[in-house]
Amino acid sequence: MHSFDLNSYLLSKRKQIDRAIDKKIDRTTHSSVIVSAMKYSLMAQGKRIRPILCIAASQAVGGQTEDVVGVACALEMIHTYSLIHDDLPAMDNDDLRRGKPTCHIAFDEATAILTGDALLTLAFEILSSIEPNDINDALKWLRVIKIIAIAAGYKGMIKGQIKDIASEGNPLGLEDLEQMHALKTGALIEASIITGAILGNGNFEQIEQLKIYAKNIGLAFQVVDDILNVEGDPVVMGKDVGTDQARKKSTYPSILGIEKSKEFAKNLVNNALQALDYFDNKADPLRAIAHYIVDRKK
Repeated sequence: MHSFDLNSYLLSKRKQIDRAIDKKIDRTTHSSVIVSAMKYSLMAQGKRIRPILCIAASQAVGGQTEDVVGVACALEMIHTYSLIHDDLPAMDNDDLRRGKPTCHIAFDEATAILTGDALLTLAFEILSSIEPNDINDALKWLRVIKIIAIAAGYKGMIKGQIKDIASEGNPLGLEDLEQMHALKTGALIEASIITGAILGNGNFEQIEQLKIYAKNIGLAFQVVDDILNVEGDPVVMGKDVGTDQARKKSTYPSILGIEKSKEFAKNLVNNALQALDYFDNKADPLRAIAHYIVDRKK
């Protein structure tokens, strides 16, 4: 485990994803305000966790990175669109994201709304531009597109977002909070991992184990986010802290307290790692990412 260098892995995958994203937008249209805003938000220094998880899941089942780069880009576009809309005055009204002014501050509100719409639509354009080799390959891609659409839609991420908005000032119980996060954050993380495994030709049992891994790290990711919102360093994080409390949001620290929340996150990561016992060292990137999620500072 210790011989695996996560930092250089993350760095090389981020570069690969950034290059691919850059290409996909350059080809679409000549420069305009909307393209500038898309690039502005996409090329901010994000962690690229979702596309990297997609690539790592494909690797874990013996797949090739090249086969999933398109999906990885699409996932990052969907994630970025959700952040742009999330930051809008009508939602979280945030001024900072990834250490830079948010899209509606850097441009304007109308441009930010349209930029989110453009990224979401471009994601599905990319997903449907793959040229399958045969009918089975085509059906596999359709399955991938459907999984991502459900995760991003009103039964997944959007449903979680609605629950989040409804919960401001209305304290949630632990179970409701967990369900909200499973939808708002977990759904797309899970879709990233499952689609990577499908495109890497993972078998049924591998995909089932990866679902367990995905559910656990998806939730762990959010628990750590909640903790960082209380005790993180805004300079390191590139966004404001203390905003959850100010908005009277239900969070793990507000319900469990900080120490219990940290313990909970560690347990989730251990569950995720256990699910990977089924895999050989090709799953080392996924193992290292699980540790990274709970140890990260931003």
